[in-house]
Amino acid sequence: MSAIAKDTPALVPRPSGGVTQSVKDSLVVAKRNLIRMTRIPEMVIFGLIQPIMFVVLFTYVFGGSISIGGSTDPQLYKEFLMAGIFAQTVTFATAGAGAGIADDMHKGLIDRFRSLPMARGAVLTGRTLADLVQTTLTLVVLAGVALLVGWRTHENLGKVICGFLLLLLLGYAFSWIGALIGLSVRTPEAATSGGLIWLFPLTFISNAFVPVTGMPTFLQHVAEWNPFSATVAGARDLFGNTMPGMPKSVTGAWPMEHPIIASIIWSVLIIVVFRTLAVRKYRSAAT
Repeated sequence: MSAIAKDTPALVPRPSGGVTQSVKDSLVVAKRNLIRMTRIPEMVIFGLIQPIMFVVLFTYVFGGSISIGGSTDPQLYKEFLMAGIFAQTVTFATAGAGAGIADDMHKGLIDRFRSLPMARGAVLTGRTLADLVQTTLTLVVLAGVALLVGWRTHENLGKVICGFLLLLLLGYAFSWIGALIGLSVRTPEAATSGGLIWLFPLTFISNAFVPVTGMPTFLQHVAEWNPFSATVAGARDLFGNTMPGMPKSVTGAWPMEHPIIASIIWSVLIIVVFRTLAVRKYRSAAT
């Protein structure tokens, strides 16, 4: 009996491999994370509160005091502001992505996934896809709030949708940075702090909230080559929220002259680089 048992191969399921298997596994993990989000609704609610506060505070506190195209008309500032708030919202989701992955690592869930016959990168891809769905929901609610406070678009529906897709592409790209941070720290708290500390200078040294014309010269160059600024400028173009009398670029930076193309290039580059690094880190962390 022992000889028979010894010669009989164990029936252990193995992944079929390839792109199809990776896609299936990623969708399974994404579904798991989405179900988890529905069971913890405060995650979604708290994720909505901060961007709504930014919309209200920036609109009514700074709305009549910042000059846009030589005018302090609050309506002009609303249209200038909203693309920046949308972009800030999708990028700040990075901290949540990192904290979620760090929490899974801390609880040993990653080790459980590792024991299953699944594609290695599927755990991270599924997590980032689930975060993308949550970010989309947040963006829809935030757009409704923006319309309530007076924000308006001046392009057709197709271009407006493309503007939101451009923002979501940036958010998805940044979620891979969050994934790498989450895999590199020991606790979810550290992942949250690490995910936010670099986002504040990135978002504020940009064209999101004020024109770059008032910045020191060296910061103007930084702001106009900032991938965040390219996405904000591209979204403004697609929303029809460009300001009359304001030049596209102060320093002649190529990303500001071609913001939509530049935003796509930046986002794809970030995805390629940080997905590669995150998957490599996941493999080493899980061994």
